[in-house]
Amino acid sequence: MLIHPEINPIALQVGPLAVHWYGLTYLAAFALFMFLGRRRLRHEPYASIQGPGAWSRKDVEDILFLGVMGVVIGGRLGYCLFYKPGYYLSNLLEIFYVWQGGMSFHGGMLGVIASMIWFARSRHKPWLQVADFVAPCVPTGLAAGRVGNFINGELWGRLAPPDLPWGMVFRGAGELPRHPSQVYQFLLEGLLLFVCLWLYARRPRRQGEVAAAFLVGYGVLRFIAEFFREPDAFLGLLSLGMSMGQWLCVPMVLGGIGLWIWARRDGGAVPVRR
Repeated sequence: MLIHPEINPIALQVGPLAVHWYGLTYLAAFALFMFLGRRRLRHEPYASIQGPGAWSRKDVEDILFLGVMGVVIGGRLGYCLFYKPGYYLSNLLEIFYVWQGGMSFHGGMLGVIASMIWFARSRHKPWLQVADFVAPCVPTGLAAGRVGNFINGELWGRLAPPDLPWGMVFRGAGELPRHPSQVYQFLLEGLLLFVCLWLYARRPRRQGEVAAAFLVGYGVLRFIAEFFREPDAFLGLLSLGMSMGQWLCVPMVLGGIGLWIWARRDGGAVPVRR
């Protein structure tokens, strides 16, 4: 049995200025997106597009800025709508109390989709082309976020068998060992999904296929990880013994399958390097 290390959430403090580890993981996520986005410019079809629709490093920077806005706004609104709609409808001003915590990945994803649509229309690019560009660059950011969750000792897992070698006791979660679900999600939704998507996206694909692979891949891996993650105390398990996270993954997977089928039938020819 392991004990979760008591890591100070503040990485560096100079006078009243405090830099938290969680904030550093966000910076790491942004830096990884910039690095991978620039590498993605070498992949097809982006490397071959010429003229007004050509891709540049400036596009990567703009997508990152709009994506951050989408994550923050969508993540917060998604949490309020999906997890505590009754409470926040009665306390509308608290929607803006982001310092109290409460973010939803699925809400953040919807915010990112909205920001990509905005970017695509403003730059006269096909929306699915933008989505295919962004998708392989996302999992490393998710991995960085799970590192922050582990450092903070939050979003711990369900009770683990007493003989599980990596079972861990988390502060505030009782004295029994639990699954370190943050590590599971780091490995599944972060590293594994990144490797699979990056390798899949390196070869020319029909428009929409890479985005579809992300939706299905994340949805399935998150669904699996939720079996080891402790449900939110104020919600518990819902219908069919599934958590809110699992239920939100169902339309995500179905949408990804539908998009992949459409891409295979009507998404256009596979791009070829010129």
